[in-house]
Parts: sequence; structure tokens; C-alpha cells
Amino acid sequence: MEDRALLEFLGKAEKLKCNTRHSWTSSGRHESVAEHSWRLALMAYLMKDAFPDTDIDKVIRMCLIHDLGEAVTGDIPAFEKTRQDEETENDAVQGLFASLPEPYCGEIRALWAEMEERKTPEAKLYKALDKLEALIQHNEADLATWLPLEYDLQMTYGTKECAFCAYMDHLRETVREDSRRKAGMTETTQE
Repeated sequence: MEDRALLEFLGKAEKLKCNTRHSWTSSGRHESVAEHSWRLALMAYLMKDAFPDTDIDKVIRMCLIHDLGEAVTGDIPAFEKTRQDEETENDAVQGLFASLPEPYCGEIRALWAEMEERKTPEAKLYKALDKLEALIQHNEADLATWLPLEYDLQMTYGTKECAFCAYMDHLRETVREDSRRKAGMTETTQE
């Protein structure tokens, strides 16, 4: 890639370091979108033994680009995001992709389409991990940062995405147990 094109794209992507998410870190500050993407990619790498027939390098690439549109739009919490917000973010990410030369533009667009369709094992795994990373981060943050609706979300968010295989379903349940313990809930309180 030509030097100037690389630097311009990296300059746009740098905004992911500046844009914060709804989530809080364990040290009491808002998490950046870049931090979320980094840990999500790390989670994907750590799945390679559990998913030996899945292209984990592809999953890592999905994790790295999944929130690129938020470099332009900023983060909108999932519980507030509308269809219009999703379309705006998609337009933003397509604009970022278009600024890349070939073959990068075509490769990333194809990867994005695969992520959106969520039919391949790689896309399913990326999406499940994306949901789980947010839940894990909430469990690591101070309980005082949870909004009232998040007590229910910690029990339900990502359940559908993790149901594609027993391993992810079990991991989702483990995260749910951590949420219950953090919030001082019992099984009967929540169900």
C-alpha cells in the first residue's frame, strides 16, 4: 500500500481510540472502541483450540474491523441503536473501505459482507464473541455503572448469538453466572 493511503486510513481509524463506549473499565473510566476491538481480537485468538476447523485468523480480522464505522459515527449502545443508526454506521464503514486501495478494499468489503450475513462459522463466532466481550466488560466494571436495564441485558444479551454451538452456549452461561454473582442475583430472582 502506498505510504500516504496507509497513513490516511490509519488516521481515520485512530478515532476508535478517542471514541468511547457505554462500557466502563475496571479502573473506572469509559472504555474506548479500540480497546473493545483489541480484546475481542484477543478472545478470538484464544478460541483456536476450541474451534480447530474455523479460520481463526479470519475471525481476528473480523474483530479488528467490526466497529470501524464508529470511527466516524461514534458508539451507540446496542440498547439505543436504531435501524437508521445501523444504516448510518454501514455507510460510514463503506466510505472508510472505499478509501483503501485494492486489494484491501475488495478484501475488507468481502469480509464485511460475510460478517453481515453471519452464515459461516467464522462470522458466527465473531458475532458471539462481540456480544460476550461487552458482557464480560460489564462484569468487570463497578456495579454502580450498570443502568437498571442492564441487569436484564446481562442475562439475555448474546444468548441467541452463542446458541450456534455447545461451547459458546456454555461460555455464555458462565458469563451469566458471573453477572448474577456480581449483581447479587439468585436464579429465582431473575427467572
